[in-house]
Amino acid sequence: MVPEHPDAPDAETAASALKILVAGGFGVGRTTLVGAVSEIRPLRTEELLSEAGRSVDDTDGVDRKVTTTVAMDFGRITIRSGLSLYLFGTPGQDRFWFLWDELAQGALGTVVLADTRRLEDCFPAVDYFEHRRIPFVVAVNCFEGAGRHDARSVCRALDLDAGTPVVLCDARERDSGKEVLIRLVEYAGRTHTARPLDSVG
Repeated sequence: MVPEHPDAPDAETAASALKILVAGGFGVGRTTLVGAVSEIRPLRTEELLSEAGRSVDDTDGVDRKVTTTVAMDFGRITIRSGLSLYLFGTPGQDRFWFLWDELAQGALGTVVLADTRRLEDCFPAVDYFEHRRIPFVVAVNCFEGAGRHDARSVCRALDLDAGTPVVLCDARERDSGKEVLIRLVEYAGRTHTARPLDSVG
């Protein structure tokens, strides 16, 4: 029997695309990570910080930051043949959080970037994704001059659920960012697979 579409890929070889969010506090490196790993020219919605915004944007520790994401960042990376990730970087400031609900729809999981100099800034992101049961990994962006803390210490400081991965990374380095994304895909895959079994039990 001749297939109806002989040139069409079968289910095992068909390309898959997964939606991933990159979230975290203001100035933590979301735009940098998306730009570093993306194999296409990333879409950015950055605007210059204004004097009016300085009263609401806490720039302590990121004094040299001059722009901010006002909608989202977008990039794409191929993890392996047949598997691509579409990356959506969320804005960090509170006043843009109304966008998160739209961006989170259909996401496999999230990278929550953390800066140990401002660790408290990632609590809202952790709470957001825990509450919505969206799998996430915490990626500690190792800024120059920041104190070095191991993954276990960060896990305790953020009071993460047991098993939530914490990885150290450099958001500027493509290979480092790619490793974070691979960890997320593996963890989210295990989490989504386990949930139907939990509901049966």
